[in-house]
Amino acid sequence: SGDSTSSAASLNMTSVRIPTYGTNLHPVGNIILPEERITYTWNEINVFTNHTSSKPNRLLNKNNNQSNSLVCGIAYPGELLAILGSSGAGKTTLLNALTFQSSSNVIVSGIRCVNGIPVSSKTLTSQSAYVQQDDLFIGNLTVKEHLIFQALVRMDRNLSYKQRMQRVEEVISELALVKCQNTQIGIIGRIKGISGGERKRLSFAAEVLTNPRLMFCDEPTSGLDSFMALNVIQVLKSMTMSGKTVICTIHQPSSELYSMFDKLLLMSEGRTAFLGSPEEADMFFKELEAPCPKNYNPADYFIQLMAIVPEKEESCRQAVSLICDKYEKSSVGVKVALEASNLVRKSDINDVWINGDTYKSPYKASWCSQFKAVLWRSWLSVIKEPLLIKVRMIQTIIIALIVGAIYFNQKLDQSGVMNINGVLFIFLTNMTFQNVFAVVNVKKLKVFCAELQVFLREHRNGMYRTDVYFLCKTLAEAPVFVTIPILFTAVCYFMIGLNSEGIRFFIACGILVLVANVAISFGYLISCASSSVSMALSVGPPLVVPFLLFGGFFLNVSSIPIYFKWLSYLSWFRFGNEALMINQWKNVTNIDCPASNSTCPRDGHVVLEIYNFSEVDNFIEDIAMLVILIIGFRLTAYFILLLRTRQRK
Repeated sequence: SGDSTSSAASLNMTSVRIPTYGTNLHPVGNIILPEERITYTWNEINVFTNHTSSKPNRLLNKNNNQSNSLVCGIAYPGELLAILGSSGAGKTTLLNALTFQSSSNVIVSGIRCVNGIPVSSKTLTSQSAYVQQDDLFIGNLTVKEHLIFQALVRMDRNLSYKQRMQRVEEVISELALVKCQNTQIGIIGRIKGISGGERKRLSFAAEVLTNPRLMFCDEPTSGLDSFMALNVIQVLKSMTMSGKTVICTIHQPSSELYSMFDKLLLMSEGRTAFLGSPEEADMFFKELEAPCPKNYNPADYFIQLMAIVPEKEESCRQAVSLICDKYEKSSVGVKVALEASNLVRKSDINDVWINGDTYKSPYKASWCSQFKAVLWRSWLSVIKEPLLIKVRMIQTIIIALIVGAIYFNQKLDQSGVMNINGVLFIFLTNMTFQNVFAVVNVKKLKVFCAELQVFLREHRNGMYRTDVYFLCKTLAEAPVFVTIPILFTAVCYFMIGLNSEGIRFFIACGILVLVANVAISFGYLISCASSSVSMALSVGPPLVVPFLLFGGFFLNVSSIPIYFKWLSYLSWFRFGNEALMINQWKNVTNIDCPASNSTCPRDGHVVLEIYNFSEVDNFIEDIAMLVILIIGFRLTAYFILLLRTRQRK
């Protein structure tokens, strides 16, 4: 103990290199020419919630109705503008308004301009990038695979594949992702992946692939430790060195982070309390006789100064109102308002604002390029998903073995007929519930529902079309959803002793493939219509059970009430059950029945008559109806998904 203490005391501290930050930064991305750089301005911005009440709820400028208090500001190229404020100050509300990302129940007024020209949502999307607070990825892809996909759908369509891959390598190097480039991104609780800081840098990497001139970031340091947070802000600062304009919201930055900001936008109660450089902020609050104490983090001080303290709300709001009013009348505030106003070329509003969406497509890649890229990623997601392949195969085999063992080697007698009819319906039930919930259940088998949020964000960012995503997702998952029913049937069909004449086994496989895909299509519909996985899981069973009851096993099809007849035509249980039973009992001429038992069916034709199934007319109709249900459910799911994407615009 004494030796170690003396050894530590004798350590020459001058030999220990303490890392310094902000001094060795290098530009990220290609240098943007001065004439191509973006000055982003916003003028008279106000945000309201769109409720049915006569008086909408104001989200910005909550305590001021004067039009000259509406939020205005300006962000210059080569500068990092940080939006600071306490929780509920309006940081994210303002950022969403600036990026046209506000939800559908929010009304935004005011003008947003690029180099003085008012822009629309699509125009801004084509010129900017937005790194949102929540990092959404397809977790079983590697870092490099994710960036390759982004390069294929986001970079200019005139670039060659070689140029895109070269840009991917450059971005991986620029953002220090070389060591983890072949590591899976990860899924919480299932696949161990990259760290939180690496995930955030990957989000930036995807955005800087196209070398955007304007970047927005929402809480980029959220959930990161101080070292990772500093690393992320260094990345943002490096981007400004190439001529980019960077705007970010940030919560409780350290003093080291604060020193890296070029401009501050302090917000409270939805109003601008200050916009200017950190040095100007110090001078402004000194003039208010509220200077930041020495050895105190200015960011913490400003946030606390403008926070609304519980049980002191009125006095706090009065203080905030005073600060905001003083800022608007200060030389800094007047200068910002004047510059923002002067940069708006109001004569161009009708030309660009109204018609900006008409002439320019938000998609960088052609339909075919989108299709190839999305199909590639969807296929990778399927084959690299451990639960989708391994667990489902094992689950299917185990269930098939259990069913085969319970119904092993059935004889063609009265009991055997009842058992065979029962097991055929079990086939349908298993194919339905296994596949419907495979589509929607994120905790066990992430197939469709869990990726919807990724799709909605990427589509909104103009990466690919809705029809491309839906078609590629369907094609990529088709091999799995065809293999599972065939595997199930192959394991238990002959164990049970079902009809082995001719091609009956292959027909049964085909019927179950169709039934499984109807169930999957219905699962797609539920997923697209539901706002969350839990909602999809809640509404699934109540919707499936009525279709099950109309399957002809529990209720004879001839006794279905007239007012439910229409619903029975949507039941894949009905058509699947009839097709399986026709396949099983057609041309079965002898069933072992005691002579004294008049209720025992003597042949397969009698069995079908008991259930009001027709072996002559209905088999082709059943197959056709299953195909129609597959197409109908999938088209409905597609149009619901399309509607959801348009509601978010």
